[in-house]
Amino acid sequence: MKVKLLNVLTVSLVTLALISPGIVVFSLVWGHHREFVKTQNLSCELQKINIASPTVFPQTKIIATQPPLAKVKLSNNNFLYQLQMVAKKYKLATILQWLFLVTPICIGVGIIAYDRYLVYRAAVFRENIAMLERMWQQSIEQ
Repeated sequence: MKVKLLNVLTVSLVTLALISPGIVVFSLVWGHHREFVKTQNLSCELQKINIASPTVFPQTKIIATQPPLAKVKLSNNNFLYQLQMVAKKYKLATILQWLFLVTPICIGVGIIAYDRYLVYRAAVFRENIAMLERMWQQSIEQ
């Protein structure tokens, strides 16, 4: 029974170790894809609004001027905020990946160590029994 459990645990551990980096990469790519789709949907809605009502938003000539400093700072802060969020997501994904890898390894090592401990205790118990039997034989002979 223990051998089957150990084999199942080993196979699941190896499978998890091989698949977990792919799962992390897939989750990151899927998140970026969802953000991209949201951006596309928003741009399509904006184009529909502009096409549907040209009188509400009349087309004006764009004058090449420098944007105000406050807007530049806001966009830089927004960009930095987005970078921080991506870094936090990456750190969280890395922590979860290590957690998923280390937990089964620790469980497997714990099962193996406990099994070895039981073998060691059985060997010590047999040695103690053998010593007591020898002492008993000696006491009977005397």
